[in-house]
Amino acid sequence: MRDAYHEELDSIGDGLVEMARLVGSAIGRATTALLDADLGIAESVIAADEKVDELHHDLENRAIALLARQQPVATDLRIVVTSLRMSADLERAGDLARHVAKLARLRYPESAVPADLHPIVLEMGQLAQRLVAKAGLVISSKDVDAALELERDDDEIDELHRQLFSHLLDDRWQHGIETAVDVTLCGRYYERFADHAVSVAKRVVFLVTGEHADDFVPEAK
Repeated sequence: MRDAYHEELDSIGDGLVEMARLVGSAIGRATTALLDADLGIAESVIAADEKVDELHHDLENRAIALLARQQPVATDLRIVVTSLRMSADLERAGDLARHVAKLARLRYPESAVPADLHPIVLEMGQLAQRLVAKAGLVISSKDVDAALELERDDDEIDELHRQLFSHLLDDRWQHGIETAVDVTLCGRYYERFADHAVSVAKRVVFLVTGEHADDFVPEAK
């Protein structure tokens, strides 16, 4: 019985890694749809979000069942509760990828992002995808040092977000109000997506150490 219990705990972790993989793929494809005005890719991202939602609900149900059946304590309880929260973060990140794809669909056959801003948005999309891929690796490896690095990586997304706003506020902006709103929204989607990846990594720190990431002090090497 105990072996089956720990196998179930491990399978919840595997499910979180799969969610991270799906969400990373979604933000990458949504970025392509946004910049290339590719309606087919946008529709596929929107449809695929159902799979992320299904995984989230499945993990939630399994975690709650474990709580009811096994009444875990100490570390095991921390694993179950933290896994629930990580699943919620990844599900919300998936929703944000879907929002990017919906923006692409809304402006089709045009791109919602002006050509001169494509490099910034492309880099934001690539960074977001790398962040959630790192979060998936951190879930699998439970590497606290790698988890703490994600917050530093997130600073790059924040800087790109600021660059977008500097373009919007520039007196030379010539793309109109509607496009300004689109760019504001997509910048916010990527920034929030990255925040959820960082949140997942912080939860891994708590899962492993029992300390919140903001309070955790790594041991000197």
